Amino acid sequence: MIRKIPLLIVGLLAFMLSAAATFLYIAPNHSQLPRQQVVSGKALIGGPFTLINHKGETVTDKSFRGQYMLVYFGYTFCPDVCPAELAVITDALEMLGEKAARVTPVFITVDPERDTVEQVAEYVSNFHPRMVGLTGSPDQIKAAAKAYRVYYRKAKDASSSAAYMMDHSSIIFLMGPDGQYLSHFAYGTKPETMAAKLAQLIR
Repeated sequence: MIRKIPLLIVGLLAFMLSAAATFLYIAPNHSQLPRQQVVSGKALIGGPFTLINHKGETVTDKSFRGQYMLVYFGYTFCPDVCPAELAVITDALEMLGEKAARVTPVFITVDPERDTVEQVAEYVSNFHPRMVGLTGSPDQIKAAAKAYRVYYRKAKDASSSAAYMMDHSSIIFLMGPDGQYLSHFAYGTKPETMAAKLAQLIR
């Protein structure tokens, strides 16, 4: 019985060595595994654009450096959503007080075919006195909308007398003085909610 104990120990050690060798053989080589990609968390919204303002002047994204921007994409023939959102911007800035002077509200059309400089100028005059209206060529509008991840397309509407309507995203973007995305406001945001958020973010 005493002689069997060393044999059991030797057998146990052999089993453990065999198991360890098998593990090392089948274990993945971590140096060959793809490394985890690091995401910065920076929103990919905004970027360079070249457009025409409601005064007929060529402007770029750099023309607004040093100012916060509230950017909204829409069109002047929009029956309800666009004017409602621009009115929210106007009311929010009026509630904001002194900090409102640091914010430039910007309306960018997604309907350059109909929204000429003159049409945009007349339209933005109905809202905040410092609102800037922007239009441009179809390619310029496409580039700006792509930079802001904005969707738009022509759509027929049998209930409307207009030749066509425009389906489009309805989001108000807040951009910082450096042109970087800070936040956004979904459709239906109340003016007081927007004003309170702006008061927190504007330094």
